[in-house]
Amino acid sequence: MTYLSLHDRLRGPIAQALKKELKVENIHALPRLDKVVVNVGINRANMEGKEMLELVMSSLSKITGQKPVQRLSRKAISNFKIRKGLVVGAVVTLRGKRMEEFLDRLVSFVLPRIRDFRGLPTKLDGHGNYAIGLTDHTVFPEVPSGDVQKTFGLQIQITTKAKDDATARALFKQMGIPFRPEKKSATT
Repeated sequence: MTYLSLHDRLRGPIAQALKKELKVENIHALPRLDKVVVNVGINRANMEGKEMLELVMSSLSKITGQKPVQRLSRKAISNFKIRKGLVVGAVVTLRGKRMEEFLDRLVSFVLPRIRDFRGLPTKLDGHGNYAIGLTDHTVFPEVPSGDVQKTFGLQIQITTKAKDDATARALFKQMGIPFRPEKKSATT
């Protein structure tokens, strides 16, 4: 049996399962993915220097397949030693096929590679969006772990067109995102 990509599964079996689960007749009323934003914050204390910025930008472009955009600080904050116009992060916004391919790799390859992985928290933001924080970027197979001197974390924000958290959670479960099993309350 061949493996169907997330693009094909979203339009085929996942859509049919969501229609049954959510009791929706119109396929256009089903929740769907809008975009994925991959963000890396650059800490001045730990990531000083041009080489570290180049490492972050090249690693993020390898991971996402798209060139990241540098984010500059809007104002100076003396306690954090940040001046106005200083690079404080890098961000990539994925849509369409690239987004689906990235999520497919994330669910199939990256999350199982995390050490002591017990599932993702089930908490969404109230509007059907989900954020995943990873502390080590070397779990992605695109980044060879032997060449990396320093590691950095990244945040993945998955935005959906769902109306509420319950419908978005149903979409994520059908996509195969491994949520933690819910703990049963000990009532006597």
